[in-house]
Amino acid sequence: METLFLLLAGHALGDFVLQSDSMAKGKGRPKGNATALGPYQPTWHYWLTAHSFIHGGIVYLITQDLTFGLAETLLHWLIDFMKCESRYNIHVDQALHIGCKLIWAALLI
Repeated sequence: METLFLLLAGHALGDFVLQSDSMAKGKGRPKGNATALGPYQPTWHYWLTAHSFIHGGIVYLITQDLTFGLAETLLHWLIDFMKCESRYNIHVDQALHIGCKLIWAALLI
């Protein structure tokens, strides 16, 4: 239970505290001819990858398991990419992220 609590708290930190406005706006592919944040900002995949590595790092620090950290990085990237592509809304996005945390905690038992 303690690990699950830490994973959920880490997720809240990563998605709502450590994610800057620029990262939140820039991690999705620009629609049409628009540029997300201007010509001198990193492209969307840099923002999305950096955000995902923050989450993977948090999971690694909590679980002390590199496999979970790498899996979290990959899955967080895919989940957020699909949300940014409007495949589902923020509620489904968060449910999928929480589901990952439940899996990591269950596998550690």
